[in-house]
Amino acid sequence: MNASLPKSTMSYFVWAFIVTGLGLVLGAWLGWASTGTLSGMATVFFICVVLAVLEISLSFDNAIVNANKLKDMTPVWQHRFLTWGIVIAVFGMRIVFPLAIVVIAAGIGPIEAVILAAKQPDEYARIMNDAHLPIAAFGGTFLMMVGLSYFFNHEKEVHWFSLLESRMAKFASIKGVEIAIVLLTILVFAAMLEGTEATTFLYSAIYGLLTFLAVEVIGGLLDYSQRAMSEAAKGGFGAFLYLEVLDASFSFDGVIGAFALTQNLFVIAIGLGIGAMYVRSMTIMLVEKGTLAEYRYLEHGAFYAILILAVIMYVQTMFHIPEVITGLGGATLIGISFWASVRHNRRERAGQLSPSH
Repeated sequence: MNASLPKSTMSYFVWAFIVTGLGLVLGAWLGWASTGTLSGMATVFFICVVLAVLEISLSFDNAIVNANKLKDMTPVWQHRFLTWGIVIAVFGMRIVFPLAIVVIAAGIGPIEAVILAAKQPDEYARIMNDAHLPIAAFGGTFLMMVGLSYFFNHEKEVHWFSLLESRMAKFASIKGVEIAIVLLTILVFAAMLEGTEATTFLYSAIYGLLTFLAVEVIGGLLDYSQRAMSEAAKGGFGAFLYLEVLDASFSFDGVIGAFALTQNLFVIAIGLGIGAMYVRSMTIMLVEKGTLAEYRYLEHGAFYAILILAVIMYVQTMFHIPEVITGLGGATLIGISFWASVRHNRRERAGQLSPSH
């Protein structure tokens, strides 16, 4: 009987609150264990809080895009993404990914990388920062393809900025138009870099493009074969794989940016892990409450934010852009799209109540 009652908004964030409490306690303990002072403990505690807020602000659009894909998946695959997927997101991207970069860049083993992170955090952070250019090129390209694929869609009927989006939907009938735009953008940015940086950017960006296309092809083949066996498998492993790579691309910026606040890998994992739990909670809420259907321009705001984030990641290969600007920019766009949706809903209700209608 109770299962049919609508859940309150706060109830979606219970696990996020629990993880926040545990994470902050662990962060405070790490601060005390590493410094032995109350001020050190308070500093690490504060950094964990800031990192969690940073991750949440950078991931509003991630939650909306996840919800957009999840709403078409079966309950089984929704559950798998929100359980296995969050484990991969928290432990894979926030812990394994930074370690893997150091393993590859420094040519050392995984255990040595963990020891380096614990005993020589400055050197660990230097290696991570040196790897920023290829990561930004790869992740920026993948996200740019995600954003453009949303707008260059001939089946897209709802337009926020109608003049622009209606034309993009019309040009979607031209094969590979979004790929051409991305390749042109890659060439422009590569031309602004010099020497080995230009070559690294070009190769990494191409790998990002190929990864997007490979995920699309593999996902399509897997979902097609599953549907051939059972219609109930719609939106199965292919969609799951797409969401995991998408989450990884969103995470690049936050993981690299976190090293500006602290070089301690374990503190970064705690802070970003807390933030990732809120993203999961927001995703579930958006799917179950049908918020995307209720606020028609919310998706548009998220995908515009993705395109801006992709360009920012490209620009960051030349200049440093504070993560606060990146996070606030995305959150502002989503806020404006939410406000535009509310205004649209009010106009529709007013039109229905009008005697002339």
